[in-house]
Amino acid sequence: MLVSINMVQDARETAGNSDAALKVGLIVNHEEQPGLGPPRWTDVRAVAEEAEQAGFDSLWLVDHFLWRSDPWRREGVEGPLGVLECWTTLAALASVTSRPQLGTLVTCTAHRHPALLAKMADSVDEVSGGRLILGLGAGDYEPEHQMLGHSFERRVGRFEEALQIIVPLLRTGSVDFIGEFYEARDFELRPRGPRPNGPPIMIGALAHRPRMLRLITQFANMWNIWVGGSYELEETDAFVAAVEAACREHGRDPATLGRSAMLAVAFEGPMTERRAVIRGAPDEIADAIAAFGRRGFDHIQIGLFPTTRDSVRSFAPILARVRAG
Repeated sequence: MLVSINMVQDARETAGNSDAALKVGLIVNHEEQPGLGPPRWTDVRAVAEEAEQAGFDSLWLVDHFLWRSDPWRREGVEGPLGVLECWTTLAALASVTSRPQLGTLVTCTAHRHPALLAKMADSVDEVSGGRLILGLGAGDYEPEHQMLGHSFERRVGRFEEALQIIVPLLRTGSVDFIGEFYEARDFELRPRGPRPNGPPIMIGALAHRPRMLRLITQFANMWNIWVGGSYELEETDAFVAAVEAACREHGRDPATLGRSAMLAVAFEGPMTERRAVIRGAPDEIADAIAAFGRRGFDHIQIGLFPTTRDSVRSFAPILARVRAG
């Protein structure tokens, strides 16, 4: 089944409206962090509840299983570092929160059959009352593919086929697809989730990959950039320009596509991670976050280190400053 741009735009329920206030979300830690021990559900829940009370617009989980080395590349930190499974934890968060949107930052489509992933997304959207943002990507951590016996080759081709199953299922409720990598024969989503067109889809990608840019324009409601990870702060404008150029090339109005960015914030405690892109006093941090809204971004995902209930509570005044402009 071919997916049209109109199908994506008709389902657009994301913060891609430039007139809307900048949304600020929190990446809720569910990974082992050096010095904090293994992640526990009670801690994840406590942080999420504190974030909801603090006024964060969204809560985000990463989709990984095991890090062989520290993902933040801190000196002297070795793996393995474990992670609570993303979708199981997200479903639990959906049942203990009521207001924030819930998102994946981002789910690697290679690790679950696309039809199963669509079913999982629709189910979590139901549990959450229509609060899910489905973040998708092709996966960039090769050791995880190797551990699970999944090929790391031709990832974009596999990702495109996955989207050709996931998007029609969420938008129309059915798909009949035979590809090189995946099949979904006369598959239906029943019962459907709370939104007739399903949750909005966010794609995380790299701007130097033209094929991924095309997939963003064809399938996504919003895109995501990891500022300080995949791209440095000064490269952000070039990424925006590349996405907008791809939209025009493939016949989509760039204004119909939401923009989001993940930002690591050096806020509390020893923050030596080289990928923290926002540092300084509370007013400086608030202004740096708000500046992304002035640059046309709709949604920001904040990474705090460490991610604890106390750090979230301490960050609440900064969040209020962002709201105040």
